[in-house]
Amino acid sequence: MREEIEMWWKQALKDPEADEKNLRIEEFYVTAFLCQQTVEKALKALYIKKLKETPITHSLVYLGRKVGIPEELGGYLKKITPDFVISRYPDATQTTPYELYDEDIARERIDIAKRVVEWVKRELEK
Repeated sequence: MREEIEMWWKQALKDPEADEKNLRIEEFYVTAFLCQQTVEKALKALYIKKLKETPITHSLVYLGRKVGIPEELGGYLKKITPDFVISRYPDATQTTPYELYDEDIARERIDIAKRVVEWVKRELEK
């Protein structure tokens, strides 16, 4: 595996530890953000493998489309892409980010990240 791909992939595999830790301490907005980041890093590893270039975007929808993610997973990307911004910036939604997220949302984000990472893993092994 090319070094750049490996770095993105290794970080994508490490990040879920932080996702889970933040869930346990009830920092649900942080969990949501980190899950978005987990997915972004995994998709970027696959993007680099398939397209032989480094993407400059945070759009999970774009990355997923470019790497041929299955439609059912593509729907999840639409759901979590906004977490990159709304989980961090009050001016994105005119409310405090941590108030937008609860345990159910955080658990859902972890589940989405796991599903996408599992799919990317299979694709990287091809």
